[in-house]
Amino acid sequence: MIRFENVSVTYGDPGGAPTLRGVDLTVPEGELVLLVGPSGVGKSTLLGAVSGLVPHFTGGTLKGRVTVAGRDTRTHKPRELADVVGTVGQDPRAHFVTDTVEDELAYGMESLGLAPAVMRRRVEETLDLLGLAELRDRPIATLSGGQQQRVAIGSVLTPHPKVLVLDEPTSALDPAAAEDVLAVLQRLVHDLGTTVLMAEHRLERVVQYADQVLLLPEGVMGPPADIMAMSPVHPPVVALGRLAGWTPLPLTVRDARRGAGPLRERLTGLRPEPRTSNGGRAGSSASPAFEARGSGGGAAGFRFWRRPAREALLSDTLVDVRALGVRRGRVEALRRVELTVRPGETVALMGRNGAGKSTLLGSLVGMVEPTSGSVLVSGRVPHRTDPRELIRQVGLVPQEPRDLLYADTVAAECAAADTDAGAAPGTCRAVVSELLPGVADDTHPRDLSEGQRLALALAVVLTGRPPLLLLDEPTRGLDYAAKTRLVAHLRGLAAEGHGIVLATHDVELAAELAHRVVILAGGEVVADGPTAEVVVSSPAFSPQVAKILAPQPWLTVEQVREAL
Repeated sequence: MIRFENVSVTYGDPGGAPTLRGVDLTVPEGELVLLVGPSGVGKSTLLGAVSGLVPHFTGGTLKGRVTVAGRDTRTHKPRELADVVGTVGQDPRAHFVTDTVEDELAYGMESLGLAPAVMRRRVEETLDLLGLAELRDRPIATLSGGQQQRVAIGSVLTPHPKVLVLDEPTSALDPAAAEDVLAVLQRLVHDLGTTVLMAEHRLERVVQYADQVLLLPEGVMGPPADIMAMSPVHPPVVALGRLAGWTPLPLTVRDARRGAGPLRERLTGLRPEPRTSNGGRAGSSASPAFEARGSGGGAAGFRFWRRPAREALLSDTLVDVRALGVRRGRVEALRRVELTVRPGETVALMGRNGAGKSTLLGSLVGMVEPTSGSVLVSGRVPHRTDPRELIRQVGLVPQEPRDLLYADTVAAECAAADTDAGAAPGTCRAVVSELLPGVADDTHPRDLSEGQRLALALAVVLTGRPPLLLLDEPTRGLDYAAKTRLVAHLRGLAAEGHGIVLATHDVELAAELAHRVVILAGGEVVADGPTAEVVVSSPAFSPQVAKILAPQPWLTVEQVREAL
């Protein structure tokens, strides 16, 4: 179905280092092939070569030959491959051409001239498959990032292409929505013989669905278990299997649980050291920002968690939200939300797509005005504070990093960040080098991968070292190594007293970093408590290690390694 014959792609100077080098492989019809590798090794470029976007749209020089269903992408432009290849890139907003969900799902079929009756049936099927029926009449601009991603995926499913090319398809989806999308893809592969080529960094979600895994930059393709045994990029279940010496390496929680008995015995009587809210270890002088009262686990038990009296915290608090309500037209985005964040505390906001996480972050940075209730950040009302003053108190990294990037080079972005923050020259560049090693100063931000752009945007905001840092989906597009560097940096900031609030669907990030987890549903807080208590009590938000070693209290491979 897809054939790469000694393919290399070079951007900029044709004599420069190629982004892809000597790729030679065949993807059979009706298989799901997963691309893995560190950020910036050319995964998006390889996917673009299949759809014809590389080099017809992106520019650059393509050497070698790529054929899809017998069509040579050098001579067939993307529009001449549209009936065969459906593509969803990392940024769903760049994909949309209409205003409403239903119109977007129909647009691709209209372009191909399908009969109205066929179009209507396929739209209804796709609305049901992706859980979009309630959103059919909604303007796309009013949807959350995860909802937009599902619409983008649905719009390429309705024409029934033979090949699906997906770049980070679950990165903005909550765990349940991601499982639904992956189940749909598996059904297309198994029942309809669709060929799926997918790049994804959250391997814990997808590796078990793959027929084959392609490792870049090596260009080696094979069965998932074989590639995971050699890949520097691997999910927690594989990392735990390597640590425990399991053979063969498990790819799923179920397989790992079957062989975890001896490891559980070695860990009996041991417990992970909890991090306190000042970023240190248990036993430090800082008091915790929460306490568990009452009894019970599960969703009912969440109702019993209460933080210490608000009056006792006001002298040492960064965020003080009381009975916050936000209404947008007919949609009640937030309802009576209560939230307190202290210096040195890291709080993870979790919940389904559209639960209100980004709206809550927007209210903390003054972008969203409350309909009811109150919001204080460092004693200021955000939406009534001069932005030039507020930016020194709170920094937001949005879901789309390009919203913060305006300059033509990485060096220029860093210089501007230093000037805006009043920081010493080179401050931002040092943060970039820590989060994103190996990127040249003269690189244009648009030539970075999505994960690399995110790291650059993070560095720009971190340069100002605001007392409160807000991150919206901060690990989209980041590989495991980049995520580890980010976690280390954020832990250092928390240890210095910075408050961090991150909205995330990445359960592994919450397990590694957060002191507290707040779960939103329908705009309301339904759980607020210590990370270990909240995530373990929720199957949807529980990390892989917790599922494998339950009922023992381990959340991460790092904790297990330290204990052993």
